[in-house]
Amino acid sequence: MSPTVLITGASQGIGKATALLFARKGYDLILAARQAERLEATAQEIQSFGHPAPLTVACDVTNPSQVQALVKKALEHYGSIDVLVNNAGIFASGPVEEFSIDDWHHIIDTNLWGYIHTIHALLPHFVQRRTGTIVNLSSIGGKVPTAYLVPYCTSKFGVTGLTEALQAELQSKGIHVCGIYPNLIKSSLMERAVFRDKNEQDIQIRRKQLDNVLKNPVVEKPEDVANAIWDAVKNKKSEVMVGSANFSQIFYRLFPGLTKWISRQTLKNEDN
Repeated sequence: MSPTVLITGASQGIGKATALLFARKGYDLILAARQAERLEATAQEIQSFGHPAPLTVACDVTNPSQVQALVKKALEHYGSIDVLVNNAGIFASGPVEEFSIDDWHHIIDTNLWGYIHTIHALLPHFVQRRTGTIVNLSSIGGKVPTAYLVPYCTSKFGVTGLTEALQAELQSKGIHVCGIYPNLIKSSLMERAVFRDKNEQDIQIRRKQLDNVLKNPVVEKPEDVANAIWDAVKNKKSEVMVGSANFSQIFYRLFPGLTKWISRQTLKNEDN
């Protein structure tokens, strides 16, 4: 019987790359995302190299009832789930005072509560079986505080805390928990990103700023993160820093004040 992985945000970017990799490693797949058409396209691509059809479920992870239905359907279909990959998330950039309360809720509901919802729904299954793996996609923004990314960093520091506390509690119950920490990734980040600033011109400057960073050839790709996830699952690692995130974390530990200053200078607009 093949092991089974549930991946959120599986229709594009890191989630899709992870789904393709785990399919090639012989896993049965449950793919979840909000857009059913994109999910089906990913499923067809997986089937094109001879893999059995994945179970696809349109699901908004910010809605706990939809997540409960996702897990119920997955367990009814496969009988068990071995790995959960929490990946669905959004990026946000701008001066902290320009984010509305609704923005804050949207970012944290997606990046943190979405993970909590899937873990809460699936954890009884893992505890009962005394086995299972939870992989949480965090970010270097969950390790290194960065100016003009305050709501995003808040959500990702929350994911880091969630991951490390789960590790402390669940290891004795046979459940492996891992955090994955990439830098910016060359993926569909721009499509869902939230940009805020004083006016539309400044917002467009922020968009172009991020777009230019993502065009840099040294920026990691979704496949790099998928490989890190596989490494974490296969070798039961508690933490994997992806590529250039290693340098970012070391630099912050050595020079915290300088790191914060650099982020302020890099990410501010002229009038911030």
